[in-house]
Amino acid sequence: MALDSNENADNSIHKFESMLKTDDVYFFDAEDFEDIIHHYLNSGKIALGKKAIQIGLEQHPNALELKLLQVEVLVFEDKFERAEKLLDELQDIDAFNEEIYIQRANICSKQDRHNEADDLLQEALHHTDESFDIHALLGMEYLFMDDFERAKRSFMRCVEFDESDYSSLYNVVYCFEFLEDFEGAIHYLNDYLEKNPYCEVAWHQLGKMYYAQDMFQEALTAFDFAIISDDAFIGAYFEKGKVLEKLGKYNEAIENYEVTISIDDPTSHAYLRIGKCHEKLGNDDLAKYYYYNTVHEDPLLDKGWLAITDFHSKLGDFGKALFYINKAINIDGENPLYWKKAAKIYFQLANLDEADFAFKQTVDLGNYELDTWMEWSETLNQIGDFHAAIQVLVQGIEFYPNESKLFYKLSGLFLKNGQLEKSRTKLLEALQLNPENLCLFEDEFPEFQKFPKLKILLSEFKKAST
Repeated sequence: MALDSNENADNSIHKFESMLKTDDVYFFDAEDFEDIIHHYLNSGKIALGKKAIQIGLEQHPNALELKLLQVEVLVFEDKFERAEKLLDELQDIDAFNEEIYIQRANICSKQDRHNEADDLLQEALHHTDESFDIHALLGMEYLFMDDFERAKRSFMRCVEFDESDYSSLYNVVYCFEFLEDFEGAIHYLNDYLEKNPYCEVAWHQLGKMYYAQDMFQEALTAFDFAIISDDAFIGAYFEKGKVLEKLGKYNEAIENYEVTISIDDPTSHAYLRIGKCHEKLGNDDLAKYYYYNTVHEDPLLDKGWLAITDFHSKLGDFGKALFYINKAINIDGENPLYWKKAAKIYFQLANLDEADFAFKQTVDLGNYELDTWMEWSETLNQIGDFHAAIQVLVQGIEFYPNESKLFYKLSGLFLKNGQLEKSRTKLLEALQLNPENLCLFEDEFPEFQKFPKLKILLSEFKKAST
């Protein structure tokens, strides 16, 4: 019986490796060398691939395909000048070889010249009937260029050529998502499933699109079909669990998360979701158990540490909450969410100096959320450092110039700092932004009643608004 291509390739690789171990020299067809080189390059064994190219060209000095593989290695090693020179030589021999254009495009792409890469790949399309790989490369170039519409069309062509090309199918959905065209994605996937009704990947992606649109019942149906198509598809069980959580069906959600653990090694994400469900059900001991497993499984998962910290905070056990958030900070001290959580806990424990430091770290690491500025300024207010609290709010207003809460608080702090005119100016700005939040100012800073100018300003404003 004749050997199939895979068996031939395996025999060639075995024969080649035997040759390398001896002083013997064996002869191979050029096609055999191509198989050997592809095997090594695809396995990441670049040195062996280069050795095979060298010997191959010694035996077949005019083999165009071997020289193109040599170009591929040169491009991989960023030796663009040598690669371009060799491509020029090859183009003189065969000006219509699409692989020459593909390799030139690869060089342009690696040098961030994506428009030129696009032009070269378009030229390559004119020289071949087998355009599948070229459309995949075009799709990637368009992704580099943030041209998601054209990328989507290129990957759709790939799926047309090969309906089992799930990598391109994922990329099509990714483009729809980035364009926020969820309805388009749903329509495309439903059309795809008309022709491929047992494709678990498409059902899974369709379920995610329905979930993004809050179409939870439709999402459940899609994930059920994904599971019917492949009853070991972990992603479908996990996503189905998330939908059931949204619907408040926590016990059913837990069952689906537990299936993912039974099929494969447990993941921190599954433990976290199970813990969240048990917390919602009031099963505090079980929730704690799964949260501990979450951080044990993946100490770098910030959601795990935040969940176990929030769990203890909710119970009013701020000492334990502080212990766990500090463990998280010791693991990843560059995470602003950890520092923000620590700041809130220190504030609850009335350790205001540590809260001030933690808020500073939070901002230095890039967290500029509104409540960060508000709570940091309140910490400094309670310390009695009104000047620093004012500076914090001034920074916050740079990020939220139309947020009245910042202006009301800033007005009150100017008042407490003895800067009456600045307090009046900021109060007026706050009223113009949102007069309905005036009650926040009046409740937090009742001392304004002692200052006639502020009382008159508020009285006049209330009269004008009635």
